[in-house]
Amino acid sequence: MQATVSKYDGETFSGAVLTDSGIELPFTVHAVADTPVRHLRVGQRVRIETTGSGATLAITRVEFATHL
Repeated sequence: MQATVSKYDGETFSGAVLTDSGIELPFTVHAVADTPVRHLRVGQRVRIETTGSGATLAITRVEFATHL
């Protein structure tokens, strides 16, 4: 799934994305830990992997969107 970075804290490597369906989802450092992501900026397009659904939907991985 693709999304747009809506918040990002470069010190904690955590933030939030806005999905294309309009849902804002937070992510933690664990979502970028094993990826090449070292910095994100608000407005940047990313690809996310999630687990759960509805109220339990959570981001497990955030990586750069290379093919839009």
